[in-house]
Amino acid sequence: MQNLSNIAVFYLNGLNETRSHKYVFFTLTLLFYLLLIFFNLTLIATILLEKSLHEPMYIFICNLNVNILYGTAGFYPKLLADFHVISYTGCLTQTFVIYSFVFCEYTNLTVMAYDRYVAICKPLEYHAIMKSLTVVKFLLISWIFPLCDTLVLLSLTIRLPLCGSYIDKLYCENWAVVKLSCVDTTLNNLCGFIIMFKYIVHFIFILYSYILIIRACLKSREGRSKFMQTCLPHLITLINFTITTVFDVMFSRYGSRNTPQTLRNIMAVEFLVIPPLLNPLIYGLKLTQIRNRVMKLYKRKFDAHK
Repeated sequence: MQNLSNIAVFYLNGLNETRSHKYVFFTLTLLFYLLLIFFNLTLIATILLEKSLHEPMYIFICNLNVNILYGTAGFYPKLLADFHVISYTGCLTQTFVIYSFVFCEYTNLTVMAYDRYVAICKPLEYHAIMKSLTVVKFLLISWIFPLCDTLVLLSLTIRLPLCGSYIDKLYCENWAVVKLSCVDTTLNNLCGFIIMFKYIVHFIFILYSYILIIRACLKSREGRSKFMQTCLPHLITLINFTITTVFDVMFSRYGSRNTPQTLRNIMAVEFLVIPPLLNPLIYGLKLTQIRNRVMKLYKRKFDAHK
């Protein structure tokens, strides 16, 4: 196979079938992306503007939505600009943004699970444990470690000579680039599995936290109400994001090329479509304080324009 390690661009084959309908695809994607931005910005603005929401739980929710805007910015603008060709540098940049977005999502969900565990299982100690400095540390951890993990993965990928430039997806991702390598990729695979295991541990920690929370909540009617009000949205977000991410990871590594392209596209972008849109709706509708503040914010704007 010819060594193409000096390639300048990658060709994304995920939407070859849509060339004849590219304007319809562009319009629908743009409308969806604008809707996604609107919902997430509304939630972020509400939390930032309302002092009564300046509590750890809401700050972590705000961080979750900031991460959604960050992650989707690595996918949708490029998809709208050109969904067939991407430069080598652009591909690595897109990979970095999407991977760090996924890792940050799990780290932040882990922090949120711990926050809910302390609030429900150790309510008298909550303010002593979740101090402002602790919240800042958790926010930094939720970004720094995912960014470092992504840098490690990409530093191993950059060193690989490549023997191909065609990626059978809608976007660039690390494993798709690694598969194009002309040399042994054992180190890349090992590092990928280690990082994957790290976030599986995150997931197990979150589940264990919620088991303890549920046990504590079952003891009283007030506890059950508190769980349904503040913990259920986190749990729905976790399950939603995990299922969609696992679909992409498993299909990327073990999926068959004989699978219809449309189904492959759906499997590949679920985590960039469903959670970014549903998360702000889940928190906005389920959490009473946020819902009330959003309504109050828009009512205030509506009255001002009368």
